[in-house]
Amino acid sequence: MGQVPRIRIRKANKGDINGQGDFVLYWMITSRRVQWNFSLQRAVEWAKGLKKPLIILEALRSGYPWASDRLHRFVLDGMLDNARALERHNVFYYPYVEKSPEGGKGLLETLAQKACLVVTDDFPAFFIPRMVKAASRRLKVLLEQVDGNGLLPMQAADRVYPTAYVFRRFLQKSLPGCLVERPEPDPLKGVTLKKAKTPETLEKWPAESVDKLGSTAFELSSLPIDHQVAPVKRKGGSREAHRQLSRFLAQGLPNYIEDRNQPEEEGTSGLSPYLHFGHISVHQVFNELIEREEWLFDRLSDRAAGGRSGWWGMSENAESFLDELITWRELGFNMCRQRKDYDQYESLPTWALDTLSAHELDKRDYIYSLKEFERGKTHDPLWNAAQMELAREGRIHNYLRMLWGKKILQWTGTPRKALSIMIELNNKYALDGRDPNSYSGIFWVLGRYDRAWGPERPVFGKVRYMSSKSTARKVRVKNYVQKYGP
Repeated sequence: MGQVPRIRIRKANKGDINGQGDFVLYWMITSRRVQWNFSLQRAVEWAKGLKKPLIILEALRSGYPWASDRLHRFVLDGMLDNARALERHNVFYYPYVEKSPEGGKGLLETLAQKACLVVTDDFPAFFIPRMVKAASRRLKVLLEQVDGNGLLPMQAADRVYPTAYVFRRFLQKSLPGCLVERPEPDPLKGVTLKKAKTPETLEKWPAESVDKLGSTAFELSSLPIDHQVAPVKRKGGSREAHRQLSRFLAQGLPNYIEDRNQPEEEGTSGLSPYLHFGHISVHQVFNELIEREEWLFDRLSDRAAGGRSGWWGMSENAESFLDELITWRELGFNMCRQRKDYDQYESLPTWALDTLSAHELDKRDYIYSLKEFERGKTHDPLWNAAQMELAREGRIHNYLRMLWGKKILQWTGTPRKALSIMIELNNKYALDGRDPNSYSGIFWVLGRYDRAWGPERPVFGKVRYMSSKSTARKVRVKNYVQKYGP
C-alpha cells in the first residue's frame, strides 16, 4: 500500500502520539466512504505502524446549520453502506446519531482519551473548520487532518485564483505530478489489523444498528432537526454514487456537451451530492473515466495555455466534463481554503462591489420576500419551476441555477439581501449545498470568477445579465415548466 502524500497531511494541534493508547481513531466527517479515501488510508498506515486496532467514528450531529430530514436521510444512507462494507473487515465501525441537542458532546474527546492519535478529514467550508478547530483544543493526542477533496492538494496553491482561466493554467502546470498520487481503491484490502475492544463510550453514546440505519422509517421525526424539508427519492451512499457514475459514463458522457445545458435532458453527471457528502471520491470518478477513454499520461499537452479543451488529449465530451469536475470544482476549494470570508459579500472582486454599490438604489420592477421566493410565487413561470425543482428534488439544473440566482439579484432590494436569500434557499434545500462548489455558483451570480460586462444595466451594473426569455431561446424549457410548475 502506498503512503499518503505529505502535502495532503497537516497537524491540527500540537498533541503527541500516545504509544500506550488502545487504538487509532479515524474521525470520519466529510470523506464518508471506505474506498478511495486518503484519510482512511492514513489511519490504516498508523494502525499498521503502531500495531494497534482501528476504530472509525462516523457521527451525525443534529445541530448543524440547515439540519433536516432531507440531509439526514442522505447521510444515513451512506452510513448504512459503510456499516455493511466494514462488516467483513477487522475494524470497529462506530456510527453515532445525535438524538438531542448536543447529545454527542464529549463523545470524541472521551473516545480519544484511549487513542494513540486521531485522523480526520480536511474540508475548508461550512461549519467543519470551526468544529475541527474546537476539537483540536480539547484533544490531548495528535489530531491529523487529511485532504482528499480533489486531484490537486489544497496546499499546492498558495493564493486565490480570480478566474477559471488563470486557475486552469496553474492546474495544467501543477496537476500532472499529482495524478499518479491517487488513494488506494480499497485501503483495507489485504490488511491485517488487531481487533478493537468494544469502546466503553457505547454505554453513554450508543451506536446505531445496521437494521436501524437501513430503515426508511428511521426516527427522524424524533430528532431536533427541520422536518419541513422532506427526504427526496434520490438515495445517498457509496453504492448509489457508484451506480450513478456508471450510468453517466455509459449514457450521459457520450452526449455531454450537447445535453448538459438542456433542462429537459438528464445530461449532467448527477454526482454533485455524492461528492459533497464524500460518498464518492473525485479520484475514483477520474480513474473510471480515463479507463473508459483508454487514456494514457503521455497524451497530456506540454502547453499550459489555460484552454478548456485540448490539454488532456481525451474526447471533447470527456474534457468538457473534466473542466467542470476539476477546474470549476477545485476553484471553489481554493477560495474556501485561502479566504475565511468566502461566504461573505465583501469577498466579491472590487469591480463587482463597485458596480453593485453604484446601482444599489436602482428601481426594481418586482420585489419579493424570502417566503415568496421559497414558495415559487413570482411572476416568472420558469423561475418558479427552477425553485420548485430545488424544493422538491434537492437540486436545480445547472444552467437554470445561474438564471435562478440572477433573478433573485434583480428582484431583491439590495445585493446583500439577494446573497443571503440565495445562500438560505440553496443551503436549506439543495443536497449539494454548503459546499465550496456551491458557493462558487452563488457568488458567480454577483461577479466572482467573472468579468465586467456591457452594456451597463439597472440593478446589475456591469455584472453579467440573464433573462428568462433569452434562456428559453437557448434551451428547451416548455416541458420543464410543466413538470415543475405549481
